[in-house]
Amino acid sequence: MTRQEQTLADDKMRAEIAKLLAETRHIGVNTFLAPALAAAALMGATAAIVKLIF
Repeated sequence: MTRQEQTLADDKMRAEIAKLLAETRHIGVNTFLAPALAAAALMGATAAIVKLIF
């Protein structure tokens, strides 16, 4: 393998690692943020309904 081919292979591997890290970060945000927003929306809706009734 020539030096140029090795450099190209290294660059491809770095790009793949960066892509995987970005996807992992995105998944981490979604698994935390989505349930938190759903819980906040449910609490807000419950508070609005309770305020209307009482």
